[in-house]
Amino acid sequence: MITRLFVWWFKFKGWRIDRSIPTGLRKAVVIAAPHTSNWDFVYALATFRLLKINVRYLIKQEAYRFPLKSIINATGGIPVKRNSKTRLVDTFIQELNSTEDLFLMIPAEGTRSLVKKWKSGFYHAAQGANVPVLLGYLDFENKTAGFGKVVHITGDKEEDMKVIRDFYRNIKGKNPEKFDPESVRLDD
Repeated sequence: MITRLFVWWFKFKGWRIDRSIPTGLRKAVVIAAPHTSNWDFVYALATFRLLKINVRYLIKQEAYRFPLKSIINATGGIPVKRNSKTRLVDTFIQELNSTEDLFLMIPAEGTRSLVKKWKSGFYHAAQGANVPVLLGYLDFENKTAGFGKVVHITGDKEEDMKVIRDFYRNIKGKNPEKFDPESVRLDD
């Protein structure tokens, strides 16, 4: 499987897993941040493979074609139509509620480019399914991947996002100029 190659690359490049998913946590929305490079995909899937944890993740519909389609299907990808008024959050909630074990990885920035605010879908999905948000990260400066705090959504968006923003403040993406910790705010 392709993720074996990702694991080999992860190890070859000297990466390590700094923090794992807390014991007993079986279901969460996982934030994938900072998201500044296509390499994030490789290192994130290698991390989940090394931890023997199945993950589902979002990927733009435009990437869901030959030759990537089979790789996306095999690795848990969910194609997403961007700039479309779909009921994606409802789909996530239904998916989270229909299984006992699911880690749904969402790039909250919504793009690899610098953004002013994060997309709010991860927040609404976690709140609607009553599951926590797990702070996943790839720190290219220190070559570490892992998971930080488990954040239980309170409904106080400003306070919840402050906790998340404080965690990501010192994490460096592959292209650090494309991530501003102050952008860790919701778009609605």
